[in-house]
Amino acid sequence: MAIENKGMMFVLSSPSGAGKTTLTKKLAENNSQFAISISHTTRKPRPNEVDGKDYYFVSKEEFNFLVKKNSFFEYANIFNNYYGSLKKPVLELLSQGRDVLFDIDWQGTQQLKKIKGLSLVTFFILPPNIKILKERLLNRHQGQEKLIENRMNKFNEEVSHWNEYNYVFINDDLNKCYEKMLNVIISEKKGINQKQNLNEIAAKIKELNI
Repeated sequence: MAIENKGMMFVLSSPSGAGKTTLTKKLAENNSQFAISISHTTRKPRPNEVDGKDYYFVSKEEFNFLVKKNSFFEYANIFNNYYGSLKKPVLELLSQGRDVLFDIDWQGTQQLKKIKGLSLVTFFILPPNIKILKERLLNRHQGQEKLIENRMNKFNEEVSHWNEYNYVFINDDLNKCYEKMLNVIISEKKGINQKQNLNEIAAKIKELNI
């Protein structure tokens, strides 16, 4: 299905381990219309991460220099590391009619929502349950119990921002979640909003609270 040619910004946020990065990459890999906004970060690369592809890995000094120059659309301190989205490459992509995907947290989303004139649609991704979330974190951060504990402790705070987003999806099946998101994006490109059952989402949030 063709996606209309007018650049928009789509944000994906989630608690750690709920799948926003996997979904972002799947959208970009399967649809040439999408480009991912590659964030700058002060954290160290994980195994298999590539500078300039997954993130731009920079020092705190470099990051602060970009902050002072007002180079970021948004930036945030997450688990004692800074992350930020540069304005220039995003604006260039939008001007070419590309849609830009942001893999960012609620702090960055709040900042983007305050900027006037942006064509922005936001998604919040939830895990199916806490057990699966913890399993995903254990697989990603093997042997780093303290780091996993920190992420689990932040879960309720992150999830409390779900109602600041246009759409909330449960990532219980990656392909189904992807198809639902793509369907919403196609509708939004046509100026059509889809309705979601907020009571069902609120009940799921209550069930997930640790």
